Amino acid sequence: MENKHTESHAKNTGWLRAGVLGANDGLLSTAGLLSGVIAGQANHDQILLAGVAALLSGALSMAAGEYVSVSSQRDSQKAQLRQEAHEIKQNPELEQLELCRIYMDRGLDEALARQVSFQLMQRDPLEAHAREELGLTEVAEARPVQAALASAVSFVIGAVPPVLVGAFVPHVSALLMLFVSTLILLAILGVISAKLGGSNPLKGALRILFWGTVALAFTALIGHLLGQAIG
Repeated sequence: MENKHTESHAKNTGWLRAGVLGANDGLLSTAGLLSGVIAGQANHDQILLAGVAALLSGALSMAAGEYVSVSSQRDSQKAQLRQEAHEIKQNPELEQLELCRIYMDRGLDEALARQVSFQLMQRDPLEAHAREELGLTEVAEARPVQAALASAVSFVIGAVPPVLVGAFVPHVSALLMLFVSTLILLAILGVISAKLGGSNPLKGALRILFWGTVALAFTALIGHLLGQAIG
């Protein structure tokens, strides 16, 4: 029961961290693009169009990239399992010895390691080798569709606030409001990410604030210069 709770906690934490990182990407990339567009003196319709386009293209790009990446991971896992099943069928005694050595390396004495490996080979040898030799567990199982949807949704959640700023804040104060709101949200996401990762929340917030400020300022500067040149 305790092991199931631990695995469930690890799975939930992994998804939460991925969601926070996706929201961070959506927030910073969309805000950065809009800061350049606003600084380039684009009108309200152009700002809104750019924001919506950034949100949609970013979400779809994240989903596609995550699906392809996790699908490749799943294919690799399946190939490993097929190879392991073949090896178990061809030489079960050698595979049991491998399990025995794994448990001995972890601190079990030889007699107990042999007993454990024998019982596991009798119950479900492929599951035992997948977990102990290959490191494939339910927590690590690749799920492409879930990963793609989670990436897209988290990106959209992060991208919505900058788009709302571009849509509803008057042009004269849009850039300042975009900077302030984005940095506040980045700090919150930095704290959450740090807590999920077990690191210092203040350090996590300051780190993302620094790089977020650099990204926003740089894109605003480039947008301003390009706007002056084109205008």
